[in-house]
Amino acid sequence: MKYALLIPLAASVFVANSFAQERIYRCGNEYTNTVPGSHTKGCKLMEGGNVTVVKGTRPAASAAARSGASAALRVDATDQKSRDSDAHLILGSELKKAESRQAELTREYNNGAPEKLGSEARNQQKYLDRVVELKASLARNESDIAGIRREIERLGNRSAAK
Repeated sequence: MKYALLIPLAASVFVANSFAQERIYRCGNEYTNTVPGSHTKGCKLMEGGNVTVVKGTRPAASAAARSGASAALRVDATDQKSRDSDAHLILGSELKKAESRQAELTREYNNGAPEKLGSEARNQQKYLDRVVELKASLARNESDIAGIRREIERLGNRSAAK
């Protein structure tokens, strides 16, 4: 009885192996199941599992590339000057806001000893968490101020170069 069960199992293994995938060769970026000849060099036999290759599609060319227009469009000097002055005004107002926020945070931080709020009188950990948060806010705001100043400087150098 035991041998009667093994015969169909052995037959199914034999049939499954007869339908196994052929050898696959990789020749650069191409995969093929034909044996590479002397005209194809650098082909390697792929071992391991089955290989599935899906051909991709080429991306459509953009409208600018089809019309032959250059990627970098020129802007009139007057337009660029007005854009630069607008950017300078915006950055100046952002700098003023950041500096006033910095002064407010510095005053609230009080050299690492801010005044305790009502709920923090009984909960020391809540107070310590707020001190850490204030210190992080001060550092982040200082970094923002430095970034805005760099941008203003970069704008000034660009407009001076023209």
